Amino acid sequence: MSDQYVKKAGGRRAGAGRKPGSGLYQESTTVMRVPVSQKTAIGDLLAVYAKQQQQRQNRESLDSPQVFAFPDSAAQPMAVPLYASKVPAGFPSPADDHVEQRLDPSAYLIDQADTTFFVTIQGESMIEAGLMPGDKAVVDKGKSAVVGDIVLAMIDGEFTIKTLAKQQDGTPKLLPANSSGRYTPILIQAPMQFEVWGVVIGSFRRFR
Repeated sequence: MSDQYVKKAGGRRAGAGRKPGSGLYQESTTVMRVPVSQKTAIGDLLAVYAKQQQQRQNRESLDSPQVFAFPDSAAQPMAVPLYASKVPAGFPSPADDHVEQRLDPSAYLIDQADTTFFVTIQGESMIEAGLMPGDKAVVDKGKSAVVGDIVLAMIDGEFTIKTLAKQQDGTPKLLPANSSGRYTPILIQAPMQFEVWGVVIGSFRRFR
């Protein structure tokens, strides 16, 4: 058999192995010898340290929204023209025969005013879901969250907006929408306090 067809086994492959910072302790590890009598105590200490590292990583991934607001119940309904033009950019003809219907922005964004509130997005963990820093997310606390929904959740007293998913054991996890690697999934584990406050049903922003 030609040498060019002989497969070589063994040796270290480029990129193989666990990525630095991706293990239980979020950093490189080393092998060491410990007294047998202290094995349990050291194991408990490392378990506490691992939990602290996981909590720190979760906090960095929260991007907690800052400003909460409620719809103005005294606001008068409005009807803004919605043009039938499908021009990608530019201003459609203002002729009346191009008006498809009248649109009330509040009615479009809000299903139930008494269960809806707004929060201001902070950070870039959900930019690939269209939620940019400074955007106003529309949250409906009257809707039941299902896997795949973007939700406003509270974890250990801090708010975050992420996509709801499940771990293999059925417990929740929260997924960012940013492929840069800066944000990691938040795995909900005991004794973390976790609650979904509402489902994000939309968002809006101003440019000037």
